[in-house]
Amino acid sequence: MIQDIAPKKLYNAYIAKIPSANDYAAVFSGNKILIKETDGVLRFPMLRELAVSEDLGAFQYLFCIDQDQYFLYRDLELLEEDCRSVSRDGSLRFEKMPELRYQAEKECCFAAYTAYHLYRWYRDHQFCGRCGSLVRPDAKERMLFCDNCGSQIYPRIAPAVIVAVTDGDRILLTKYAGRAYTKYALIAGFTEIGETAEETVEREVMEEVGLRVKNIRYYKTQPWGIDGNFLIGYFAQLDGDDTIRMDPGELSVAEWVSRASLKDMDDGCSLTREMMRIFYECRENGETGLWKNI
Repeated sequence: MIQDIAPKKLYNAYIAKIPSANDYAAVFSGNKILIKETDGVLRFPMLRELAVSEDLGAFQYLFCIDQDQYFLYRDLELLEEDCRSVSRDGSLRFEKMPELRYQAEKECCFAAYTAYHLYRWYRDHQFCGRCGSLVRPDAKERMLFCDNCGSQIYPRIAPAVIVAVTDGDRILLTKYAGRAYTKYALIAGFTEIGETAEETVEREVMEEVGLRVKNIRYYKTQPWGIDGNFLIGYFAQLDGDDTIRMDPGELSVAEWVSRASLKDMDDGCSLTREMMRIFYECRENGETGLWKNI
């Protein structure tokens, strides 16, 4: 998946640092990121490659991947046409964030999604939600602080479930309604107030396709920074009637698909696609409903 960058490691603890010329810069314009392409390989630009590198106060520390440090360019209203003024030699370009997963190597993509998560948090929380005053980054931890009323604002992380509903050698696949992403997906949804993740599984499956499930079992989690989500993957078996009653407001397609149809579905990036591969490769124990490799 996108976070599987071993043997390299993400160090996400906040440290008040000043960038250097060879540190990487995360520069965003809406849902686009500034990238450098060398011999077909995409990477973040280094500060020395930016025309604004002399203004070190314009950069906010984000995280490290091993020894590589990443900093956010603070101009949160940057327009795409401003790329010419940011790039020192005109060799940089903006790339759409959703497309990056198909073009960049995993480490670059993971860094970009994580940086984008923080970029949107800084961009959307410039004022205190309690008193309306300007807030400032704290010097000791990743937090925004309001000097006027003392409010503390931490990065928003939204828990959501991904559910693979199975029935023997069949799995329920869906397609979202009204979204740019048109490939097959699994049932998904956000955890609501006062709800466990397992209750979210039951509710979302019922709401979106009108089915009941049993033997709900945890599989794996994934940070998904492009949407600010924390995804929790579950497998669940159909309980009773298999008639799909699709919610057209949420889905455009919902159908039972055979195990054999899932060959080569894994994109090496998303939890959803890995779960499809797991179902393709493994068979359930009819008595326990458990997967042999989970």
